[in-house]
Amino acid sequence: MKNKYLSIISFILVIFLFNSCKKYLDAKPDKTLEIPSTISDLQAILDYDNFLNTGNGISFGEASADNYYLPDAVFNSQNNENQNAYIWSNTNYSDYPNDWASIYNIINVANVVLDNIDKIHATTIDQNDWNNVKGSALFFRASSLLKGVFTFCKAYDKATSTSDFGMAIKLTSDPNSPTIRSNLQDTYNRIISDIVESIPLLPDLPIQVERPAKASAYALLARTYLSMRIYDSCAKYANLSLELKNDLLDYNTINTSLNYPFGRFNKEVLFNDVDGGSSNYIVSPYYAIVDSTLYNSYDSNDIRKTAFFTSQPPGVRFKGMYFNQNRQLFIGLATDEVYLMRAECYARSGNKDSALADLNHLMVTRWKAGTFIPFTASDAQEVLSIILTERRKELIFRSIRWMDIKRLNKEGANITLTRIVNGQTYTLPPNDNRFALALPADIIKMTGMPQNPL
Repeated sequence: MKNKYLSIISFILVIFLFNSCKKYLDAKPDKTLEIPSTISDLQAILDYDNFLNTGNGISFGEASADNYYLPDAVFNSQNNENQNAYIWSNTNYSDYPNDWASIYNIINVANVVLDNIDKIHATTIDQNDWNNVKGSALFFRASSLLKGVFTFCKAYDKATSTSDFGMAIKLTSDPNSPTIRSNLQDTYNRIISDIVESIPLLPDLPIQVERPAKASAYALLARTYLSMRIYDSCAKYANLSLELKNDLLDYNTINTSLNYPFGRFNKEVLFNDVDGGSSNYIVSPYYAIVDSTLYNSYDSNDIRKTAFFTSQPPGVRFKGMYFNQNRQLFIGLATDEVYLMRAECYARSGNKDSALADLNHLMVTRWKAGTFIPFTASDAQEVLSIILTERRKELIFRSIRWMDIKRLNKEGANITLTRIVNGQTYTLPPNDNRFALALPADIIKMTGMPQNPL
């Protein structure tokens, strides 16, 4: 069985090579490689968590965001790619690994599974297993495409969505299929349709959070609609997710003195996804110094101040990932994010009381017992401001901030980013083209796809 499993993985890796570099397109697969042909084979592919859940870093957006800064000495020690990401010099690059490759490696796995699952006839005995395989593959494809949108595309704007660049929508693992860049509307349509199709196929909750389920699919759909600023749909799916799982950690029960206070797969995690193979290490706690204004915004009675951060000269570093290993940032789905999404949508719809209820329900679990005074507000706009502040503080280093800056600037937030490096000031004004990061130069050359405006 072990040999068969390794043979299946070898098959996948060969397919990766075919899709990763044009020079491999004329190569022929080794006929001794095991081709996945059963439901259990395909489930084994999807359960290869070291690749699908922790092995592919998606870090370019986080590296470009404003949660941290680099001391000059650290900046000067970095390679050109890292330096350019930090100062928003959106130049072409070809270094591997990178976020584009990571995204399409996972999409290719999903497509291998989807290409094969429909060839297998499900029986009454294994129908649920068949459903789980197909639903999970659709989820992984949608999740990866959404990461690509957050990184390589402009913020969604309905008025320009059919002319703005989207992602390459790959629906087959055939290495000879053309790679064509879609518009942003079509990309979002594919993400949404994949998630919607996955939901009836998945169980309400997973047997293990490395696998998708209805609760995480609803949360992913809510995150998708939030990024599109379609708030009624975001609220709908956030609510459906919380109906299935609404657990919150009481931070009073964790040991904040630990290097990594949060256990892996804690009770808030809906779907475990980790930036474990970071393609841009400057966002790791080893390098990144937390923005001092952000750190100082946490109250002394807010447990997050000691659970999330540690003082290590020359500044404060992040340790609050929902994955207890160094340099591996949790970028998955968790109930705290879902509560914040629903609260934001309530506030935007004018439902002040429901927004406050969700916010305070979350915040009481974050403050020292007996110290939290529930937030109050005179109107929904004031509540919204508080929620957005707490969203940034709660979801720091979860690879969400870059998307948030882009969508909030579309709402008129007027967030300008600033870096000071070696005495020189760099700025990124709202809605600048550089918020859509450059695609790798070799991908542009290989496919002929249009590059983002630089």
